[in-house]
Amino acid sequence: MLKILKQYYPIRNIFFFVGESFFIVLSILIATWITSGFSFALFSETYVPKVVLVGLVLQVCLYYNDLYEFKTGISFKDLGLRLLTALGEAAILLALMFFLFPEAGLADGVLGVSAFILLGVVISWRYIYMLALDRGIFNQRIIIMGSGDLAQSIVKEIQDKKDCGYSISMIMYEEGDQNVWVDFETLAPVMIASKDLNKKAKASGVKKVIVALGEKRGRMPIRELLQCRLDGLEVIDGNTFIEMLTGKLIVRSLNPGWLIFSDGFQKSLVQEILKAVADIFFALVLLVLLSPLMAVVAVWIKLDSKGPILFSQQRAGKGRHLYQIFKFRSMVQDAERAIGPVWAGKGDTRITRVGKIIRRFRIDELPQIWNVLKGDMSFVGPRPEREVFIKELVKQIPYYDARLTVKPGITGWAQINYSYGASVEDAVEKLNYDLFYIKNMSFLMDMLIILRTVKIVLFGSGAR
Repeated sequence: MLKILKQYYPIRNIFFFVGESFFIVLSILIATWITSGFSFALFSETYVPKVVLVGLVLQVCLYYNDLYEFKTGISFKDLGLRLLTALGEAAILLALMFFLFPEAGLADGVLGVSAFILLGVVISWRYIYMLALDRGIFNQRIIIMGSGDLAQSIVKEIQDKKDCGYSISMIMYEEGDQNVWVDFETLAPVMIASKDLNKKAKASGVKKVIVALGEKRGRMPIRELLQCRLDGLEVIDGNTFIEMLTGKLIVRSLNPGWLIFSDGFQKSLVQEILKAVADIFFALVLLVLLSPLMAVVAVWIKLDSKGPILFSQQRAGKGRHLYQIFKFRSMVQDAERAIGPVWAGKGDTRITRVGKIIRRFRIDELPQIWNVLKGDMSFVGPRPEREVFIKELVKQIPYYDARLTVKPGITGWAQINYSYGASVEDAVEKLNYDLFYIKNMSFLMDMLIILRTVKIVLFGSGAR
């Protein structure tokens, strides 16, 4: 497994990405060779970098069409349509780039020929990779010990994420909980935790044991787990494993001891200064670049419905500090006068016609750039919440107040990984991601979140 920005990825996935990069560049070079009359005259030290640039543009388009996410339920037809869309987008971007910078262009006819070659090569490469995923080739075999929510969450995540790099060899339940795993018996052998753990692991070719036992239930098989360690097997706590696997924590399964002794939650002075400087810089740049768009949206809102252009509301920031947040108004005026404070839900009748559009593409969030300049918010952080909701959520959700130890953000790890929620359970799932971010936050992670936010904004996903 390879660790990149606090998450672990199977080496197989890295090999797939690098391999596809190689085949894309090779396809364009072959197309150049064909269009030049099977001559190498066009090849030079300056030509190859141009080809690499074209390949990079294509892979960016593949990424923005979710073609590097391999989840269950995605058919080859869907993959084919996304691939054609990505190729079309790449063609438009490259045409624009070559128009603005003619010196970056390739030889005549190369893009047309390479498109046909690329279609066949990329589909073939992905077909081979999908076969490897379906058959679990190169997957690491693991044993999961436990019957509670954490163990079940791990199993479901592995089932859903085809390219996670793991196969479940065995599930060991806690005494009295065998019925919990009835629906999973076709996935792997299910048996009660036994004294022969290390022998069964060796016999199954297992190199990793995931311990997700309930804190107060059953008995931790200390001797058996110690023997596994002595025999060279890796023994991992369930919370640590799901953090590696999913980029989130499971707050309802966490115990204070794990949070206290695990890595992370380090906020150095240098890191805080770097984040503050980046916030101010990006806020000033975006205010200048986006001012024409914001002016158009302001006029549009005014023409669409009665009421002010901006919506202001009190939110709780770092340390539960109260401040006024600013957004473009996307609901009717005085939307809460009759029903009081409630979360916005799907099909909310209070949302205006313009509101539906600006919420879909997160344009309503733009005035919060002013909150960033004021220092109340950061570009990246947990979503700011209202004090009236915080009072209730702190009572119902463990560790909820941990998200108040950092500045709230316009975007964040939870916002890009989980669509807008309007219930307590949604708040729990968002906190799972927020805690991961707070535990592992860094400047590079913030940059990754911003890049993924751009993707969400362009495609209007996760709207509320």
